[in-house]
Amino acid sequence: MKHLLTLGLTLIIALSIHAQRPNIVLIVSDDHSYQTISAYGSKLMQTPNIDRIAKEGIRFDKAYVTNSICGPSRAVILTGKYSHKNGFKDNANSSFDGSQNTFIKELTRTGYQTAWIGKWHLQTNPQGFTYWQVLPGQGSYYNPDFLMMNGERKRVEGYVSDVVEDAAEKWLTERDPNQPFCLVIGHKNTHRTWMPDTKDLRLFNQSKFTLPANFYDSYETREAAAVQDMTIDKTMRMGYDLKMFASKEEEEKDLSIKRMTKAQRQAYMTFYDSIHRDFQSKKLSGKALVEWKYQRYMQDYLATAASLDRNIGRTLDYLDKHDLSKNTIVIYVSDQGFYMGEHGWFDKRFMYEESFRTPMVLRYPGVIKSGSVNSNMVMNLDIGPTLLDAAGIKIPNDMQGKSFLPLIKGSAKKGRDAMYYHYYENGEHSVSPHFGISTGRYKLIRFYTRVSGWELFDLEKDPSEMKNIYGQKGYEKVTADLKKKLAQLIDQYEDEEAKKILVIH
Repeated sequence: MKHLLTLGLTLIIALSIHAQRPNIVLIVSDDHSYQTISAYGSKLMQTPNIDRIAKEGIRFDKAYVTNSICGPSRAVILTGKYSHKNGFKDNANSSFDGSQNTFIKELTRTGYQTAWIGKWHLQTNPQGFTYWQVLPGQGSYYNPDFLMMNGERKRVEGYVSDVVEDAAEKWLTERDPNQPFCLVIGHKNTHRTWMPDTKDLRLFNQSKFTLPANFYDSYETREAAAVQDMTIDKTMRMGYDLKMFASKEEEEKDLSIKRMTKAQRQAYMTFYDSIHRDFQSKKLSGKALVEWKYQRYMQDYLATAASLDRNIGRTLDYLDKHDLSKNTIVIYVSDQGFYMGEHGWFDKRFMYEESFRTPMVLRYPGVIKSGSVNSNMVMNLDIGPTLLDAAGIKIPNDMQGKSFLPLIKGSAKKGRDAMYYHYYENGEHSVSPHFGISTGRYKLIRFYTRVSGWELFDLEKDPSEMKNIYGQKGYEKVTADLKKKLAQLIDQYEDEEAKKILVIH
């Protein structure tokens, strides 16, 4: 009898613990810059729903990525490992090895219902989830196709952020309510080519945006920045990016336009044709043309961000309506940062702040104090371990990230004193591969392959990273200390490729 009572009590305790395990909603956007989020002080637009997560939870002011490019960032989030360890180094030559362990597999093994819905961008099909429905490749803004678990390829009419949210809510509604869940919502927005929903086309049409102070950067002292191919001036295309097609024949060749319904296309091209006529009448050239392109880029980008934020609001409203908010962790993060004209650029890739730093806000009712701001250096590498920690699951030894839960629960525990970064892709946009270290105050970068050399920045004196001070008098000790710490991090994370380059040079 005593044995049965003990067994019953153990079972009750176990069930109680299981019932208290938090649900998880991880929302991952694409190329969304912290500079355009009002929770981060942006005046460019309002993002009330991302702001709501920050207001009801915590805003991370020093969240960074290990490798600023779409697919590799998702692989890092999933595995908690650097790109050289998870095998997905770049978008051009990598294919995700789904057989390796992920934080999702750990959750699934311990009773969580797990799903990834939306942008995936990892070449191979998801593994370890109880459900998935993903966009093939980059996905489409209009009437997107989905790859389904049963092998079907399914087209859904509508705008991509709405359609992804619809699918996410459907899964939430149909799941087993007696089991905890982890849902990853992958949004395509705000990825190039910045195609707004028809209802958002005119949102920023009358807005005039101030050029960043370094828009006309001459890239002096920064050789890698000088040879890149990602400027609004020379790289951004009138037709492909800005929908200023030279002819109806060129428009007809655009696959993103061709997939629209008749009504969508009519609404879309009525707007852009009117912009095009006005543009042609101006006969712009030189800086006036470049600055016109910048304005159009900003207007389209922010309009895609508006739909992203609106659908994040739909997710929050769903949780409220179904009494799920109190026991659900919600994280919003972009796969990396993005340039909004700083240095004259769009895109990402560089270890410079706008690309390296990413927006991240988190809500965890009853655990994280509302309206908190965190200034610890955290990385996308840490998201998986943090979620496992919150779920009471042992973090696998091979995960290189660390749980930041103690840092945001008021613990006195110290976080990172430095962050390691490594970008590999040597192709699109001509950005030289590089690795480096940031302490928050100083940043040391080693470029190799396309450009060979070092860069050093004092972010306190030069937050826009305009002047490379590597080799300058007075920075000898700083440089030596950073190189020593960089070597330690390369050794800690077992980055053999970087180690060889460091030894040779």
